Formats: sequence, structure tokens, C-alpha cells
Amino acid sequence: MAASITIGSGFLAENPRVQPGSKEDVVRPIRGVILATVSVVALSQSWAVAAGDGGDNTQPIDFTHNVNDAPAPVSGAVYGTAPAVKTGTAICTTATQLTPNVNTDCETSSVGPHNETSIAVNPTDANNMIGGLNDYQLALNSGGQVSETVLSRAHVTFDGGKTWSMYPLNSSSTYQATGDPAVAFDASGHAYYATLGFRFVGPGNVQSPDVLVSNSGDKGKTWNVVRIASGSGVFTSVGDVLDKEYIAAWGTGNAIVTYGDFREGQKGSFISAKIYSSVTHDGGNTWSAPVVISGSLDEAFVSTPVVAADGRIFVSFLNTTDLTTGRDDYEVVEVSASTGARLAGPFKVATTIDGFTDYPIAFGRQTYQDSLFRTWAAGNIAADPTNAAHLAVAWSDMRNSVTPAPSNPYAAKTNSDVIVSQSFDRGATWSAPVALALAGDQFMPWSAYDTAGHLRVGTFDRSVDAANHLYGYSISTETGSGTLAFTTKFITTANSDPTTGDRWFARNVNPAFPFATAFLGDYSGIAATADGGVVALWTDMRVDSSFAGRTGHGEDAFFAKTT
Repeated sequence: MAASITIGSGFLAENPRVQPGSKEDVVRPIRGVILATVSVVALSQSWAVAAGDGGDNTQPIDFTHNVNDAPAPVSGAVYGTAPAVKTGTAICTTATQLTPNVNTDCETSSVGPHNETSIAVNPTDANNMIGGLNDYQLALNSGGQVSETVLSRAHVTFDGGKTWSMYPLNSSSTYQATGDPAVAFDASGHAYYATLGFRFVGPGNVQSPDVLVSNSGDKGKTWNVVRIASGSGVFTSVGDVLDKEYIAAWGTGNAIVTYGDFREGQKGSFISAKIYSSVTHDGGNTWSAPVVISGSLDEAFVSTPVVAADGRIFVSFLNTTDLTTGRDDYEVVEVSASTGARLAGPFKVATTIDGFTDYPIAFGRQTYQDSLFRTWAAGNIAADPTNAAHLAVAWSDMRNSVTPAPSNPYAAKTNSDVIVSQSFDRGATWSAPVALALAGDQFMPWSAYDTAGHLRVGTFDRSVDAANHLYGYSISTETGSGTLAFTTKFITTANSDPTTGDRWFARNVNPAFPFATAFLGDYSGIAATADGGVVALWTDMRVDSSFAGRTGHGEDAFFAKTT
């Protein structure tokens, strides 16, 4: 079977409802699993991309026999099978690392990028943490053929992050790919790992993905996989395309998964997009029938749940309210901890400045200055453990950048900022949005409250570089609970360059920036620790990777802890 997939990319370009740069093409990340049948994408009247895959293929390499015959560094790639390792058996373990930044990747027999990170800390064992991520496995045989799988694994530490072991979620071959990872522990230390699951029906199409949740009772070693919801149809057909699930857990054996459902009509035309939820009360063995929680809103996507200090559950999501500008509203609902059903809302948090002309565009996707990797406004909701009524939503947008932005990213000067808003009445009303005052671009933030009730925000941060090219990963800490005033420090000890010299997802558009990456994932992850600090897991490019005769920047999941 020819490999022509991506985890979490944008809508198909041939969707008749999609306009270049629209939310369907840029933000809603799942419907581009199959490559668009375009070879040239105009970014402005005077600037165009050379023949290629239209940006939809966020595979680490292109394949000569994909649906639009994009040029490839390695020919003849086919979908392979995952290493024959049973669940409960570590695939590999890293060497001990005592450095401030720790690489959680340990594979040596196969190579590939890792991105789109999530992290959770076991409340019963502070040394036990689990990282979730998109995990690409590539192998090159003696005949020059490339085989590939894209199967998320659990990156697990039992010693506070000094060593990390990689455990498979599922030893069967039911799904050829999984992605959009999200991890959580409940209060008893039971672990949950949510993903989407993809089955391919040929080199040019895939069944609409299922929502899967694995659970582990032994700190992340052994996993049992349960299907929570099933997609219907295939891409470009009538059906339901499920997308961007996320998970939260509490108590003993309780967890909630929320996800988006894109209803499609003939030839994959867009009908509606709604948010659903499902809950478990037996450790993930059984789950409730999914219910709609986005109310009457039907342009909704990218939800995240959180459990408040009193056990009440809130869910944030984006909804495209202004179809003229393409800008979204952040919305919050309260749902039942018992059934997952909506109890209150949606309540509008704020309008995000993330519309059709707010960003430069590459391959029909929003991006930043001198860059090709796709981005969006999405962040998450966080709950204050010291005040059950106190919530915050963090995201990134372009309100402090020059808009309308030039279409050509190599002509644009961008200033994306992290934006936060808070509520003291359980999400019914929200404060005016506040931007974190940092130079350059900050993007793909993730927030969490620490044990003192101070909001923490982790983000990819280009303020380390006056040219706005390199990024580090920073943590902004609220100076006092509810102040929305922050101090910021970098936790990275080396910077990453997504604008040139990359091995994975590389595109050649501007001669001054060869091999620019087109994909970093869609989010990062932080989590609070019991001692008042936070841990972070992010996509880092400092380590070079060599494959099939070419070396460039890799994509690894790096870990750090900070007070």
C-alpha cells in the first residue's frame, strides 16, 4: 500500500467549501490525510510554490507514487508493519540523562520525527510521567525501499525524567496510523492515552478515523485499547470525520474524552462541525455513548477538557463565527461529570485574530515570517486548583501583528502573541484578553495552573532570535493568582531552526531558506507537579537526523522540569 498520509493536517484542497487560508483549509486539521491533487499552490499574485504536494503531505518524506507524484528523496516507499513488540514490553530505553533538557526518544533501529506532544504526571508517584506524541517509524532496507508506520507510543519515565522507555499502545495491526495524542492520569494513578486511529483503503483514500483511548494500570507499561467513537465513510465522501480528541481524568477510574465531528456531504462537502464527549467511570474499560456538547454552534473544532477543583468539568473549543473574516471565537461549556452531557454554555471567551488575512500563507496554510510550517490559534483551558470557580483559556493570535499580512511569508514581518483570558464565575463571563508582551512569534501554547494557583503557559518562543527564525521553549509564570501579569524564562538550552536545513517535512521554496520544515505538530504540552513546578514536553530540532543519504535537523520530543 502506498504511503500517502498525514496525522493532523488540513482539509482537502478540493473541498468546494474551502478557500485558501480558510479555517477548513488551515485550522481544522484532519481532513488533509489524503494528499490534495494539486502541484502548484499560489501564495500571492507574485509568489508561488514549485511543483510538489500542495503542503497537505506532512509525511517526513515524499513518495514518488503518491497521488500527485511529488519528487521524493527516496522512491518506492510502502506502508510497513510496526516492530513485533507486545504491549507491556519496552521497545527501547534511553541512556541516563542528567542534563536540564532530556531527549525522550530512544529508537535506534528505525528513525523518524516525533511531534505534537502531550504530558501527564502521576499524582501517586511524582517520578512517573507519560509523554504522548506523533511517532513516525521509517526503515530503509538493503534494496533501497522505505517502509513506514505512524504509530503513537507512550514515552514513560519512572525516575523523574532521567531515563525514558517507549511502550507500544497496541500490538495489533488494526490501524496503520494513530495520531493527535493526549495523555492523562486520574487521581489513583491510572493512565489514559487518547489518539485517532486510521485505516487505509488504498493509496488515495482512508476511512474516517476512530477515536481510541488506551488505559494502563501499571504506570504506562501495559495498555488496553478501547474504541470510543467510530468515523463513517471515507475522506471525500458522505460521512463523519472525527478529529482532535483530548482527555482529562479525575478520581478513581473517571475520565472524559472530547472530540470534533465534521459532518460531510457528497464529495466531502462540509455540512457541520460539532464537539462531542464521552466518559468512563471504570478506568477506561467502557465508555458512554458520545453526546453533542457544543450546543447550537456548528462550526466547532479543537476541544480540550479540564476538571476543576470541585470536580466540575469544563471544555473549551474554537468556533468559526465570522465566515467573512474567517476569525474564530473561543467558547467554553460546562458538562456533566456523570454523563458528559452539556450543562451550561456555550459562553464566549473572546474572538481570536486568526482569520484569512491575519497570517501569511504557505501551501494554503497559516504560517509565520520566513516559515512554511503550518500553525493556528488553538490553545487550551486550565483550572485553578485553589479556586474551583477560576478558569483560564490560553491561545495565540495575530492581534499585535501587522494585518492584513502579506500572503508571502518571505515578505511578512509577524508578531504572534500568546493571549490569555480568565473567568472567576465558572466560565460564565471572561476578562478582556491579555497578550504576553514578548518580541517575535510565540505559538502553540499550552497552559496549566500550578499548586499555588498561578497560571503557567508553555510556548514555542522566537523572542530568542532578533531575526524571528529560531525558537526555544519558554514558560511564562503568573506573578500572582488572577493578575494575568507574567514573567517568562526559557527552559531550552539550545534553539531550533524550522526555517532551513531540516530533514523531515522539508520543502524548498526560497533559495535563502532551503529544506524548510512544513510541520512541527499542532501543539505542545506542560503539566503541573506536586512540588509547585511544571514539566514540559515539546518538539525540538537541535539534534540532526540522517536518513536515506541526507542529514538535517530532526524532530525529537524533549523534556524539562522547572520550578
